[in-house]
Amino acid sequence: MSLVTLFQSFLDLLFPQKASVRELLQMDPFNLASRAEKPEGRAGKAMLSCFSYRDPLIRQAIWELKYRGNKKVATLLATILHDELLAFLEEYAPLTNFTDPLLIPIPLSKKRERERGFNQCRLLVDEIMRLDGGANFTLSLALTKIKDTASQTKAENRESRMKNLKNCFSADAEAVRGRNIILIDDVATTGATLEEARRTLRASGARKVIAFTIAH
Repeated sequence: MSLVTLFQSFLDLLFPQKASVRELLQMDPFNLASRAEKPEGRAGKAMLSCFSYRDPLIRQAIWELKYRGNKKVATLLATILHDELLAFLEEYAPLTNFTDPLLIPIPLSKKRERERGFNQCRLLVDEIMRLDGGANFTLSLALTKIKDTASQTKAENRESRMKNLKNCFSADAEAVRGRNIILIDDVATTGATLEEARRTLRASGARKVIAFTIAH
């Protein structure tokens, strides 16, 4: 039995599947998208979110994705996200020459990913690419996390979050130079993680960097 399976079995023992999870797994993307609360505004500059994190169903979906690696939930959320990305490109790309974008999941540190057994953002991007078939996006892992930072939930304010994240990412300059990039993350609170990732990519020569998240 793999460490991931053991970890998920442990979680199942501690936290039996809730009624809200069963409800979530029975929903299709249209139902979830029409029912869930939308965010009041952007998470930050050049950052777009599909839903409000205040919505209990969305919080449950993200918990299932982030801590259980629930692939059914990943597919559900990725389908919604893929539709949002296509709508964004249809409206935004012709005006700004935002063409042939790289799709980059926000990475975990090697230590954190080893402990968890997966990266929830990579699960999302893999599903988006499966749905897209490479028609509109190119998967790239050109961004890596080189520092194992403390959890952002422990930071007292935005300034603390930015200090915690400073220089935590590294980008492959050859892969991103001159490219348009879409970053994918599960949740944006202050947008500090995405802002630091964006700064790193731009410093490595990326043309434009837009971020999409499931919730804010």
